[in-house]
Amino acid sequence: MLSTKLFDHTILKADATRKDVKRVCDEAMAYSFCSVCVNSYYVPYVANLLHGSDVKICSVVGFPLGAMSTRAKALEAKIAVMDGADEIDMVINIGALKDRDYSVVLEDIKAVKEACEDKTLKVIIETCLLNDVEKVKACELAKEAGADFVKTSTGFSTGGAKVEDVKLMRATVGPDMGVKASGGIHDNEFAKELVDAGANRLGTSATIQIVESAFYDMG
Repeated sequence: MLSTKLFDHTILKADATRKDVKRVCDEAMAYSFCSVCVNSYYVPYVANLLHGSDVKICSVVGFPLGAMSTRAKALEAKIAVMDGADEIDMVINIGALKDRDYSVVLEDIKAVKEACEDKTLKVIIETCLLNDVEKVKACELAKEAGADFVKTSTGFSTGGAKVEDVKLMRATVGPDMGVKASGGIHDNEFAKELVDAGANRLGTSATIQIVESAFYDMG
């Protein structure tokens, strides 16, 4: 059975209310998930709810398009950390990557990493919009910039996590960097396939469903 510490329990939908976020935080503490992943607006609220627990606070930055200015992303990350975020999940500048403006992508990630200080940075490369060459390059740039993880997807684009993408990302970054799979993870079997492929963190809003189905399968 998968460890509950593999999961970032996620609530990123635009219409999420405080009641919804509180439910997710309560679930994360009950199941001892790794983190609760929210939009930056909710970081102070979540920091208060999770105070004294071992559940981390994860904030997305530049979400979901990644197409805003580097200064805006860095400032959002800085404020999220000041508000209590332990981890930052940023979206790369996908258009710049496709234009092969690699210095832009690299400096974008570096600026957010600096704003994170000693907090964990995960870099969302949005694999569904990239070919394999672009996926490899995005992972290489994230590693060069000092990021802690590469992440497959926002879950808000044309596709989510795929086993073959996780394998490619793991092969590119090596054994010591994190790989997070997210987007479209709804059952325990697929979650295990992604972990077997090299993911060491999973982001999903279906976390309870996955964990409870695992218990059911064991029975």
